[in-house]
Amino acid sequence: MKLNFTKIGEGSPLLIAHGLFGSSDNWRTLGKQFAKTNTVYLIDLRNHGKSPHSLDMNYDFMASDIMELIIDEKINKPILLGHSMGGKAALMFLKKYPDILEKLIVADIGLKKYPMHHEQILMGLNNIDLKSIKTRSEAQEALGIYVKEIGVQQFLLKNLFWVEKGKLEWRMNLKIIEKNILKILEEITIENSKTPTFFLRGEKSNYIPEEDFKNILNKFPNGKIATIKKVGHWLHAENPDEFFRLVTEFMN
Repeated sequence: MKLNFTKIGEGSPLLIAHGLFGSSDNWRTLGKQFAKTNTVYLIDLRNHGKSPHSLDMNYDFMASDIMELIIDEKINKPILLGHSMGGKAALMFLKKYPDILEKLIVADIGLKKYPMHHEQILMGLNNIDLKSIKTRSEAQEALGIYVKEIGVQQFLLKNLFWVEKGKLEWRMNLKIIEKNILKILEEITIENSKTPTFFLRGEKSNYIPEEDFKNILNKFPNGKIATIKKVGHWLHAENPDEFFRLVTEFMN
């Protein structure tokens, strides 16, 4: 699949993959910072953002999509950075194509299988009846019945766009994402990867608990793990300065 992406800056190639329900737009501000020293590719993963919709939705397909982009753009030895779902897509990419990456950066996600925890978000998104809703504020009100955090509401509602005056649609392929949600939570099995890999976690997030460190570092002998204090799962949005500093340090 030909993914939608934005290319900015000059220098060593850095590919950035967003998380579930996100898009390349979420990374625009940090992308511009990285673009001062790197050629940055801000990617929309399949069924997200402006990339094509497909009935197929798993990490194997996502990894193949990223490889297609690398071939099309003639990218040599990129660094791949992925957050959450994008981090698992990046891990699957490393598994499928172990000799392509210069380095890998995984933001607040581990290798393991996660229990289902998106019920409230999915109920909220499905509570937005696009046939009857005419304004973004009406959409936010419908979503807010199930999703209370204003920041999460705003993040999710970035997926809405105006098809025409008074008619909103989802950019993401909500039905297929929901149908394949358990595949997005699946484990990625990697053994003894030599690729330098940086796992970056939020202190308040439970995606990479300290008891997982040993298992991760056993599988990544050239890996390291760092924690950003006082932030949760959206660590790059909650403390972009520290995220930028730590990632830049690792890339260099």
